[in-house]
This record gives sequence, C-alpha cells and structure tokens, in this order.
Amino acid sequence: MTALPSPIRQRKRIARLCICCQGDRLNRSPAILMPFVANRVFGWEPVEVTADWGFRDIQPGHAYPLCNSVQCADCGALFLDIRFDDEEMAALYTDYRGEAYTDLRDRFEPGYKARNQIYVDGSFYIPQIEAFLERYVRGTPRLLDWGGDTGLNTPFRSRCALHHVYDISGKPVVDGAVRVDKTVIGATGYDLIVFSNVLEHVPHPIDTLAEIAAEMRQDTLLYVEVPHEDLMRANRGSLDINRQRRHWHEHINFFSEASIEPLLNASGLEAVEVAEHAVGAGGRQAHVFSIVCKRR
Repeated sequence: MTALPSPIRQRKRIARLCICCQGDRLNRSPAILMPFVANRVFGWEPVEVTADWGFRDIQPGHAYPLCNSVQCADCGALFLDIRFDDEEMAALYTDYRGEAYTDLRDRFEPGYKARNQIYVDGSFYIPQIEAFLERYVRGTPRLLDWGGDTGLNTPFRSRCALHHVYDISGKPVVDGAVRVDKTVIGATGYDLIVFSNVLEHVPHPIDTLAEIAAEMRQDTLLYVEVPHEDLMRANRGSLDINRQRRHWHEHINFFSEASIEPLLNASGLEAVEVAEHAVGAGGRQAHVFSIVCKRR
C-alpha cells in the first residue's frame, strides 16, 4: 500500500479551521446547543434566570448552552464550533436510540419516542442505494459497515460473503452480521466499506476518513453517505448562511457540494462518483450525497 498523507489534527475544543478544507476564513454567529445534546454530553440543564438571582447586568429569562454556527468562506461547509472529545462522543452515542437515550430525549423533545420507532424499523431506501452502487459492486462482496449501528441498513447485506459492523453504540447486530474491533478490521480485506450517515456526527471528519482510508486496499471501494441538509440545498453556493443556523443537535456538520472534494483529498481519498438522491428518511423526504471513493 502507498503511504497516506497525515491529516492535520486540529483537535481543539473550539474549531479554528474548517473541518473540510482546513481553511481559516470562518464566519461565526451565536446559536444554541440543544438541551438534549447538552445534557447527554455535559450533564447540563436549561435554567430560568429570575430576579431573585440578584444579577445586575444579566436580564431574567431562560438560559440555554451557547455555541456558534461557523461557515467556511472558502468551501461553504457549515458546522458547530464545539468539537466533542472521545469521552463525550461515547456519552452521546453509547446505546444509541436505546431505552435510556430515548427516555432522556423524549423528556426534552416530547414525541421523540414515536419518531424514534421509524428509525428503529430501518431505512426503506436501501434498495435505491444498492441500485446506485450496483455498477461498482459485483457478486458477493466482503463488507464492513463503519458506524453501522446494528447493521440493519447495510447495503447488499442479503448477498454479501462477509458482513462486519464497527460501531461505538455497543448494540446487538442483526443476524448474519458480526461486530468487530480495529484488530479484526486490520486483519481483514474488504471489497466495500460503507460509511453512511455518520460523518455529519463526528467531530473530526478528516481524521475519521483518513482512519478508514488506512484500512482500505487499492481496490477497496468506500461508500460515504451524508445528508444534504435542507438549509444547504435552499442556499446552494451561499457563504453567508451561518446566521440562519440558530441551533445544533446531533448533526454537527453540514456539507456543501464544494466541501466534498477538499475533505476527501485531505483524507487520502478521491471521489469516483458523487450523486444526490432524494430519499425517504424518518417519515419525511430528505436528500443525501452519495459518494463512491477509492484511495488516492
């Protein structure tokens, strides 16, 4: 294997460089970290500041965790300025959508339990993605679903020769799948690695993709899928929409078309094909970027 470039590890609490192109021309505006995420990660609760607190300069009202919406003036990526560390990511995603997760989120977001069941039942657009990938994936591929939760939504899982799942949630995997660790991944050659609807959650996208690229052979394909968020679609090419993003939840990275190529290049990858699909997700129509990659 050829050597991969070393990513720039700007592992700061507050992002100082673009998460995709590593540029430093960043526009910032105030926003709120949603209460569920703040509680799950930091143990914070919203609070009402009343007159009896005795503040001189702070006005009464409800207080929520502050953060910034940041947009890169070069590639247009939009993201939360707070970058969670490994322990905080584990706090947020261990037993993802399990009972404790769902109960807490329903407390802050009444009605979430009903919505959550739609996700638990699985995505209905996987055949659409399989059709897109069919020209690249033949026969019975050896598959790794990186960040694949239970493996329920892994494309081609019904015909694959091997179905490995690597995920921090710790949840049981579906029949036919095997949960693996980095040691197993390093000792196994894969035809296709799936990295679907994960990159929008991770604090350091370049590092994460470079970590995956290091496990790929020259002939391994990587399928990356990320949401093309409604805000980005409605303002294609705009470099001044950070003021429109007033809150942040689990999706801490919003990707633009222009941000994809520099993100892949910085990670030691190159795009074979990039497409946009309208899909049914979470009981509503959404759009995703479907990206087929290989090692550079």
